[in-house]
Amino acid sequence: MGTSTDTGYTLSFLDAAQRLRKIVKRTPLTFNHNLSKKYQCAIFLKREDLQVVRSYKLRGAYNMMSSLPSEQLKKGVVCASAGNHAQGFAYSCKKLKVKGVVFMPIITPKQKVNQTKMFGENKIEIKLVGDTFDDCAVAAKKFTEENGMTFIPPFDDYRIIEGQGTVGVEILEDQPDIDYLFVPVGGGGLSAGVGSYFKTCSPKTKIIGIEPEGAPSMYEALKAGHPVTLDSIERFVDGASVKRVGDITFSICKDVLDDMHLVPEGKICSTILKLYNEDAIVVEPAGAMSIAVLDDFAEEIKGKNVVCIVSGSNNDIDRMQEIKERSLQYEGLKHYFLIGFAQRPGALKEFVNNILGPTDDITRFEYMQKTNKEHGPALVGVELQSRSDYDLLLKKMQASNIEFSEINKNDQLFGYLI
Repeated sequence: MGTSTDTGYTLSFLDAAQRLRKIVKRTPLTFNHNLSKKYQCAIFLKREDLQVVRSYKLRGAYNMMSSLPSEQLKKGVVCASAGNHAQGFAYSCKKLKVKGVVFMPIITPKQKVNQTKMFGENKIEIKLVGDTFDDCAVAAKKFTEENGMTFIPPFDDYRIIEGQGTVGVEILEDQPDIDYLFVPVGGGGLSAGVGSYFKTCSPKTKIIGIEPEGAPSMYEALKAGHPVTLDSIERFVDGASVKRVGDITFSICKDVLDDMHLVPEGKICSTILKLYNEDAIVVEPAGAMSIAVLDDFAEEIKGKNVVCIVSGSNNDIDRMQEIKERSLQYEGLKHYFLIGFAQRPGALKEFVNNILGPTDDITRFEYMQKTNKEHGPALVGVELQSRSDYDLLLKKMQASNIEFSEINKNDQLFGYLI
């Protein structure tokens, strides 16, 4: 069974599934009791976070590399990635016994470099080049041409899309009756592949693509009718944050996605924490998107069969403090202020006793600069137990004639100080 594209290429997902049969783990499609009860429907999670390299990216990389003519493959392969694609690429090099070169930006965290080395072992070489991913990608493609090797892109290739589409093959084999499918979108490889397979084999399924609010590249492309390059993006959801989606992936997604939806980064963080605390599931930000968006579709999905693709779990533990911080701010429980304190004994004590509520907590306090002997601004972080406590806190400060500025509402100031 194949799906024809606009260019005449026929996507053969079943052939790809056969190539991957002994390489990828057939990840489970698990019924989630907590989410199903909350949304009054049957919610299944496609657990690509349990994949061999902890993300679906292995599927596309191996499918493309194993499809190359043997003489071409022997010359070696190259990729540019600081994330899941690099790890899937490295594992594929090891399994195919082929030389691979991975280009990563110089600023790549050591943990990601080590993970890639672990999966590729002695079959890969890592080159740290450039301060940004764009610089790194340019260097990788130049190196590829100079050495007669083959570049393995992260998403914009039909063979990559075929490999990612095998996620959809497994889903429909395990659960043929699906009303809604929620798919995370970065460059579009997963959504193009899974979407194409579903449109052929389960046309009744409504396919919803999900992007982070700070990197709406597919959302803007669909609005414009063609891929667009975003001037800047928020890179927190690193597994789904690209400035421009692929030309091939866009040409497919525009026909297979029924809706494209954006989800706030803070909401994604809250979802990561809930999945960990309630279901003992560890996911990366991109992997949580398909679940984070469910609140926005709560009425639509009642009584339906729903699948959420959990795309990966490569989450550096060092990021957990930032995840918690973003979650608290999104939930309205963490606020930062610049407060003008009188430079006299007892000023802070009065603030604590008269302004803060019994469950409010100061999580950060530092004087920024003493402007004069009588008055000086302080940076104060306050954590609340309930969102509703925020209005009361403001009213108390206003009633006491305290000079204050809300840093949370000033993105530039927040970026500098917090």
